[in-house]
Amino acid sequence: MNYLAHAYRFLDSPLIVAGTALPDWLSVVDRKVRLRTRRVLPMLDQLDGSDRQVAEGALQHLRDDDTFHNCPAFVMLEAELSVRFRRIIPDPYDHRPPFLGHIVTELLLDAWLTEQCPEWLDRYYQVLEDVCPLELQRVVNRLASRETDRLAPFVTQFLAARVLYDYQDDQRLLTRLNQVLRRVTLPPLDEQCISVLRDARAIVWRHAEEMLAAVEVVEGIPQA
Repeated sequence: MNYLAHAYRFLDSPLIVAGTALPDWLSVVDRKVRLRTRRVLPMLDQLDGSDRQVAEGALQHLRDDDTFHNCPAFVMLEAELSVRFRRIIPDPYDHRPPFLGHIVTELLLDAWLTEQCPEWLDRYYQVLEDVCPLELQRVVNRLASRETDRLAPFVTQFLAARVLYDYQDDQRLLTRLNQVLRRVTLPPLDEQCISVLRDARAIVWRHAEEMLAAVEVVEGIPQA
């Protein structure tokens, strides 16, 4: 799941929304810093107020991912899109098709949510503006096994970039995907991939409700 899919159920709780973004933010900015359920969950009773809400959001993200990545609809779409990318990237040693099958499914699910309810994405950014990046970084350094000083500046950049709006358009989505590929040291995609993104959008649209329903039936934020 991507940012909005994790957060749209909690848009009345800015700190929980921020917490749901933390694992993905850290994977971008400092991959050596991880929030793990086995570490964070036992600490919940030691946390008060805002710190606990942030931790609950992070735990919700981790639970969502565990469920979502085993959802039959997601597994099917991930495989289908991987095959479609492989048709135009035939090199068997090219690692991009399975990576793209996974990430494109997730990004387009956010695009589907935005199309269903555009105010959710507007609200997502609005509530994150109410959260202090330095406070988020402080909580992460309390919860993780190692500290980072990179998170707060990145959150500010994330809010300024507004990348989730670009998922609505195939050309802009391609640009964002190439940014991700460069970050993980994989070659960028060319314009040929636009046709795959267009078809992928239609496929995700048909299965979006099924994927989200699989997550929504799972119990909410775990308690210590």
